[in-house]
Amino acid sequence: MLVIFGYFIVFASVFGGFALSGGQLGALFQPVEILIIGGAGVGAFIVGNSFKSIRATAKALPRLFKTKKYNKAMYMELLALLYRLLSKGRQQGLMTLEKDIEDPLNSPIFADYPLLLSDPGLMNFVVDYLRLMVSGNLNAFEIEALMDEEIDTCEQEDEVPAHSLSQVGEALPAFGIVAAVMGIVNALAAADRPAAEMGALIAHAMVGTFLGILLAYGCVSPLAALLRQKSFEHLKMLQCIKVTLLSSINGYAPQIAVEFGRKTLYSTERPSFIELEEHIRNVKKASTTGV
Repeated sequence: MLVIFGYFIVFASVFGGFALSGGQLGALFQPVEILIIGGAGVGAFIVGNSFKSIRATAKALPRLFKTKKYNKAMYMELLALLYRLLSKGRQQGLMTLEKDIEDPLNSPIFADYPLLLSDPGLMNFVVDYLRLMVSGNLNAFEIEALMDEEIDTCEQEDEVPAHSLSQVGEALPAFGIVAAVMGIVNALAAADRPAAEMGALIAHAMVGTFLGILLAYGCVSPLAALLRQKSFEHLKMLQCIKVTLLSSINGYAPQIAVEFGRKTLYSTERPSFIELEEHIRNVKKASTTGV
C-alpha cells in the first residue's frame, strides 16, 4: 500500500507541477519514447541476468506491495515459540522435541503459531538447527559457523532481485538519453520544416530524457531499496533465532536465551523486557496443560 501511495505522490508532484506551470500534459505522452526506454530496460534486464535471477526477481516483486511482514507481533511469536521449544527440551530432554521438529505442521507447539508456519524459510531454519541440537553431534562453535554461513547465503540470495532492479534503474537514464538522441536525429532530418514543427519534434525528443530519469529514480530504484530493507528484516529474524539457540546450547535458561535473542532486534520492533517477560508469563500459563 505504501508503494502505491508513494507512486501517487511522485506522479502527482511531477505531472501536477508541470501542469501548474502551464505545461500541456499531452506533450508528455510519447508512446514511442516509452517503447524505446521500457523495451531497452527489459531487454537489458534479461541479458544481464540468468533465468534463476529473473525468476527470483519476479517472485520478489509481489512482496513489495504487501504490508510489513516482520513486525513486533511476529517477533513476539518467534520468541514465544523458541521459549516453549527450549523449555520442553530442558525439562523433558532434547529428544522429546524430535516429533515436533520432524512434523511441525502437526506439532501442538508449532500449531499455536500459524504466522510463523506461513514462512517456510524461517521454519526450516528453526527446525534444521533444533535437529542438529537434538543429534548432539556438533558443538556450539560448529553450529555458529554453520548458521553464519547459511545466513550469508540467504543474504546473497535476497540481494539478487534488489541488485537486478538496481541495475535497471541505473540504466534507464541512459536509455532515456538514447531515446532523446534518436528524437533529435529525427528532428534534424526534418530541418526543412517550419520552426513550430521543429520545436515540437525537439520537445518530443527531450521527453525521452525526462521519462528515463523519472522511471529510474521515481519508480525502479526505490523498489530495489525497498527489497533490501525487507531483506534486512528477514535476516534479522534469522539472527534472532541464531543468538537464542546458541545461548541455549551454551547453557543459559530458556528465558535468558530469548532475552539474548530480543536484544538483536531492531529497536523499532523490539519488545521491551517487561513486554517479553509478560508475554512469556502468559505462555507459561497457557502451556501448563499442554507442553
